[in-house]
Amino acid sequence: MSKIASTPTEKLFGSKTRAKLLQLFFENPEKSFYVREMTRVIEEQINSVRRELNNLDSIGIIKSETFDNKIYYSANNKHPFTRPLTEIFSKKVSPQRGQESPTSAWDDYIRPVKHYLKGLIVTNRLPGQDGIDLLIIGNDKTKKLTRWAEVVEKKLGKPINYVIMSPDDFTYRKNVRDRFIAEVLEMEISEIIDPDNLIKS
Repeated sequence: MSKIASTPTEKLFGSKTRAKLLQLFFENPEKSFYVREMTRVIEEQINSVRRELNNLDSIGIIKSETFDNKIYYSANNKHPFTRPLTEIFSKKVSPQRGQESPTSAWDDYIRPVKHYLKGLIVTNRLPGQDGIDLLIIGNDKTKKLTRWAEVVEKKLGKPINYVIMSPDDFTYRKNVRDRFIAEVLEMEISEIIDPDNLIKS
């Protein structure tokens, strides 16, 4: 991951560390970070990082959860300020007329399996919460999608729960209102990739 540099937004938010943390969270809304990882990425002192994390957590802009004896922090996508903060800090903002469409962080992830992947749902499951992190739709006879999911797990730096379904299985279970599919669609979802319109149809 590239280092987070100082930006002019620190003047607006009153703290260089706070601005760097917000940039980190809202450029990577699907990821969670622990404290020492953040200090390395944004190159700020741990006491300053802890202080700003407490401030942001106390007003609900970020959320925290404990996993494997570490506290992980991530953007709270349900906060009313999420949209404006994303527009300020994320590079994946809505395009103006005549500009190219924005890309998702997952576009890079799926590139190696683009021809095999027929759909993907990425949830914001908290550690310990029931459910899955990824619902992967595609034919996996060669186990290419299974190996890809293991690579994604390493890139995210934490264990993930994933399920792989064939397009036919997913379509059938969605049409009969299968309970598992319904529960996944009711979870907090951070990303849907649906090139064949299987999920939203």
